[in-house]
Amino acid sequence: MCSTTGPIFCDPLRIMKKATLQLRNSVNRSHVRLAFILIPLACFALSPEARATCQDGCDTVNANTFLGEDALLNNTGAWNTAIGFNALLNNTFAGANTAVGYQVLANNFSGQNTGIGAQALLENGRGNLNTAIGFQALFSNTNGHENTAIGHNALQSNIIGSGNVALGANAGFHLTTGNNNIDIANRGVAGESNTIRIGKTHTATYIAGISGATVPGGVGVIVDSTGHLGTVTSSERFKDSIKPMDKTSEGIFALKPVTFRYKKELDPEGVPQFGLVAEDVEKVNPDLVARDEQGKPYSVRYEAVNAMLLNEFLKEHRKVEQLEKQVAVLTAGFQKVSAQLELSKSAPRTVRNSQ
Repeated sequence: MCSTTGPIFCDPLRIMKKATLQLRNSVNRSHVRLAFILIPLACFALSPEARATCQDGCDTVNANTFLGEDALLNNTGAWNTAIGFNALLNNTFAGANTAVGYQVLANNFSGQNTGIGAQALLENGRGNLNTAIGFQALFSNTNGHENTAIGHNALQSNIIGSGNVALGANAGFHLTTGNNNIDIANRGVAGESNTIRIGKTHTATYIAGISGATVPGGVGVIVDSTGHLGTVTSSERFKDSIKPMDKTSEGIFALKPVTFRYKKELDPEGVPQFGLVAEDVEKVNPDLVARDEQGKPYSVRYEAVNAMLLNEFLKEHRKVEQLEKQVAVLTAGFQKVSAQLELSKSAPRTVRNSQ
């Protein structure tokens, strides 16, 4: 049982149970001899040296709970729970921490952290509001706060980064100082911030709630060969060297539209497709081709082709407008001539009499 008059005062008889087991057999016949032995043992149990190895206890004054050798050894804070060897070992005044496992939060000086798993948040100093679940999760974190790491070695290298979320074994392992990252089954990149990385070696992605969901004011999403998702902006704020397309678009006349079907491993149903062949487009204009990680032609930048089509359409439209003007002028001239002819037909004729 634990004392209700101060922190970490444990039952000395229970603490020393193993140490006195053999003595008990030799003194159980003499109450005097038993008293002479138990009194010094009780004093020793209440000494700081004995308290340092207290196996379990509770602190009803500050609402702390501990279980394990040197757990919460130097603590004066409140509302802490430490279970495991050296759990919250050096925690002094910080409160509301939960440490479960070997050396979890051993060097902690801040509050409201949760660590579950051997050496989780081991180096945490003044970081607060962190959650680490898994062996050495957030192991190197010192001053980072509001991080969530779930998985073996998740966010292990993070030092001062804050607001990061890592899910999976080694997730966010490379992050050191970046903030507000989300890494799911991905090791992340040291120093980056505000980035979401999901997966690494996966070859297919299925996300519910997208197909069939109309977004009237949205724009198309594109992806590059690294898996980077994004949209294409058209604002001049983000553009340099703006100039008319002029004759550049004439290359589209050399493109060869085709019909085709994808190979069975890509489309077992063989749905008819319409488009262009990337290798053919590359021969006409390499800038119209999107490439894979090996630099090989992978797809066609159809949005660029559409812009070139628009340019050629406008050029032809201007020609039509010019022709219409010419036709209008010719029509006006024809009508004028016709009017003159009609006028000449209706004018009276005078016949000279020769007599």
